[in-house]
Amino acid sequence: MKLSTGELMNKVVFAHPTGNANSRAALTGLCDASLLSEFHTSVAMYSGNLWSKLSKLPLCGELKRRCFDDQARPYTRHRAIRELGRIIASKANLDFLTRRERGVFSVEAVYRDIDRRVARSVERQKGAAVYAYEDGALESFRTAKRNGVRCIYDLPIGYWKTQRRLLSEESNRWPEWSSTLTSLRDSPGKLAFKDEELRLADKIYVASRFTKWTLEDFDGTLAPIEVIPYGFPPAEKPRSYDGLTKRRLKLLFVGGLSQRKGIADMFSAVDQVKDEVELTVVGKSAVSHCRPLNEALQNHRWIPSLPHSDVISLMREHDVLLFPSLFEGFGLVITEAMSQGTAVITTDRTAGPDLIEHGKNGWIIPAGSTEALLTQIQSLLNDRDQVASVGEQARQSAIARPWQTYGDELAASIRHFLSE
Repeated sequence: MKLSTGELMNKVVFAHPTGNANSRAALTGLCDASLLSEFHTSVAMYSGNLWSKLSKLPLCGELKRRCFDDQARPYTRHRAIRELGRIIASKANLDFLTRRERGVFSVEAVYRDIDRRVARSVERQKGAAVYAYEDGALESFRTAKRNGVRCIYDLPIGYWKTQRRLLSEESNRWPEWSSTLTSLRDSPGKLAFKDEELRLADKIYVASRFTKWTLEDFDGTLAPIEVIPYGFPPAEKPRSYDGLTKRRLKLLFVGGLSQRKGIADMFSAVDQVKDEVELTVVGKSAVSHCRPLNEALQNHRWIPSLPHSDVISLMREHDVLLFPSLFEGFGLVITEAMSQGTAVITTDRTAGPDLIEHGKNGWIIPAGSTEALLTQIQSLLNDRDQVASVGEQARQSAIARPWQTYGDELAASIRHFLSE
């Protein structure tokens, strides 16, 4: 159905190249509010469509996480070739094809390809606002500005200048772990693109106060910034902590194995109470040649990769999730663990302060402090009853803020922005 220019002024061309939990919730919110004009992505799985069938093939299991609300189906525009190439090349260990920034099937190439497609759509429609994410907004925003179309920007992780400053400090604090800080290798060109995206934005959404704080390092004036925290996955029924007082405390980490996630602090803290805890680590190594990381993984249970549903089940089997990240726009594993009744120890550089009241439904520690993490673990070892009580409060927090709430709040904010 072709919309008039007046109707398009109150609609949104929405784009996310790969799809994730927050973009799915945002898309549903736009659909529910009748704000969607088009949805651009690489692969979107709907019941019975081609991608649903391909997801059953051995190398395409990742596609199962690309399910979107069926009401978005009529608005969906696929651009799949580069993303399928990236998935297959990654499975086949063809690293030269997915090499950061330069590979023909790199993440950057996937994002740029979708961005160019969105730009052509914006040029054609000349009316609908465009909503795009970091690293995938530049061409569509440039085209939008030429046509008087409003630009809505989503920054999922903090501003790159702040990231470089904070993680450079980590390189000095843990020099032997510096090779895992791969984000410090972004080219000047890529960083300039990020800045231009921000300058072109008419409205900026972030998911945590920490992310908003990082934008204070931007050199220039920015559009209004609004914090809308993500939602929680469906909460499970209350769980039990069998034998908690008679066994080792079961700790879990889920995420990329980089010091950006604070894993050097985690391993150091856990090693000091190793007789009283057991640690499971789920995640891929950022690099293959970090000696202290490889040695640490040998001393604990390490699972390089798991289907998402299995990760959720694993969270429910552990007592506490450790997430001592040093730079995190949000940290979806926080909400995933809390939804399972598994309390989280995280830092003040995540969405933790937006979601957690220290000691009630989780614990917040200063980022980059091995001592603070160790002290908090020891507190749980000395008073194990709090693990269960705080875990249940975490589950109640998940019940109170489902993903739908995030989508509804975002859509309401966008509607207000479009009406201004």
